[in-house]
Amino acid sequence: MVYEVVTCSDAPELDEQAGTALREVWPEFIFHDPTSRTYIDRVQQHFSRFDLWLLDDGEVVAGGWGVPLRWDGTVEDLPDGYDGGLVRSVEGHEQGVAPNTLSIMAAAVASGRQGGGLAGRVLTALRERATDAGLTSVICPVRPTLKTSYPLQSMADFATWQRGDGLHLDPWIRTHQRLGATVLAPALRSMVIEGTVAEWESWTGLAFPQSGDYVVPQALATVHIDRDADHGSYLEPNLWMRHL
Repeated sequence: MVYEVVTCSDAPELDEQAGTALREVWPEFIFHDPTSRTYIDRVQQHFSRFDLWLLDDGEVVAGGWGVPLRWDGTVEDLPDGYDGGLVRSVEGHEQGVAPNTLSIMAAAVASGRQGGGLAGRVLTALRERATDAGLTSVICPVRPTLKTSYPLQSMADFATWQRGDGLHLDPWIRTHQRLGATVLAPALRSMVIEGTVAEWESWTGLAFPQSGDYVVPQALATVHIDRDADHGSYLEPNLWMRHL
């Protein structure tokens, strides 16, 4: 099947449709990352060429975006994760630092359209745009789908879990591997999300009657609640992978 790839800025009339189709696949708390709020408008202003949708007969069925940044190719020089990638990309661009790497920040497929290879098509389209822009490396802070079932396991341990065929147990990691990507290292503070107890209860639909660490639906690690301080915090671990 042939899908049309469009840059989001070239089809603003699809914004609402895309938001409805793609937002629902993410947990609500993800949208309350303060680093993303601070930088996302500048990302859209500076890097619209790396923000795309996949269309099927005019309908948004998948999407993804990335940011260009400078990376020396070593594990030690990787950003902290999603948040660190945003900061390095935007501030580097505004300071005149020439990028050499695309960090794919997110890819999503609309509900009911998963399992058809659309995520791989989005990743491939972003890799092609990176190459066309003269970027020589492509990396991604991957959010493993299956990790939500194992929030008490460390990302370092989870990263080693393989099937008998040598591919990873996690389907989203396998999607990247089948495109040639390799695992680099865990990103243990990829996103840092904080809020009041009431906000966390609103975001998750759970009650937090006492202080402690809680397993929360769709979270990759536990959420720490401090009722005395009226504060909840979540450190999202991701897994850095390299495509090029």
